Amino acid sequence: MGCGEGATDSGTASAPDFEHIHGLGVNPADGDLFIATHNGVFSAADDETTPLPVGPQQDVMGFSVVGPDRFIGSGHPGPGQDLPTNLGLIESRDAGETWENIALLGDVDFHVLESAGAKVYGFDGARSLLLVSNDGGETWEEREPPAPMFDLVIDPRDSESIVAATEEGLFSSSDAGTSWSFLGRDPLGLLAWTSEDSLYTIDADGATHRSADGGTQWKVVGDAGGQPAAFVAGQRELFAALADNTVQRSTDGGATWTERVAP
Repeated sequence: MGCGEGATDSGTASAPDFEHIHGLGVNPADGDLFIATHNGVFSAADDETTPLPVGPQQDVMGFSVVGPDRFIGSGHPGPGQDLPTNLGLIESRDAGETWENIALLGDVDFHVLESAGAKVYGFDGARSLLLVSNDGGETWEEREPPAPMFDLVIDPRDSESIVAATEEGLFSSSDAGTSWSFLGRDPLGLLAWTSEDSLYTIDADGATHRSADGGTQWKVVGDAGGQPAAFVAGQRELFAALADNTVQRSTDGGATWTERVAP
């Protein structure tokens, strides 16, 4: 079932509003920044600061870049899409232009969604369950999370190793969520993990913290400038979407931030 069938014709309809950012990702194919929002996915090339809509106007709540031009998402249908309220897991193989359902259509709305190759993690808030897939999202196993999650990040060196931000604090797992270890209540915030073995979190005030040991010890390294709505790591960059719908970028490990995208 194609989720792109309900896309509006840009020649006859105004562009959707850029608001309520839910997720971020960098396309390895060209380095473009992709932004998942309440009104669809937007993109901005490295030399662009104004995001442009890509694909159908749908509410993309969960979002993750799997590989070059390949994204996965979850959320709710947009105008003209004759689909169930919950999109389950959807996938795009053309950089967000079109989407199709992979699994769980009508059943699940992932607000937390992360991937590393064929491994996919999604938190189902309605049932408070962590779902784990080893085949790109076609089949799933259920895991009991330590507490309701609002973010999760995968160790770039080991897809079985994850850290979750929950209502009860930070937890880690070395076996894909089968068992958990408590890391602490602070610093609690959105998570990102770079390929250089640095785990980051941004708290509700925008303070950026770094851990070099997987989340046991933390150090404040900078300030992103406000309450975060989404947070992701590129190869050597950090991107933070703020509540005012700007996206900030840091190229020095979170020490300083500059505006990357503005609505």
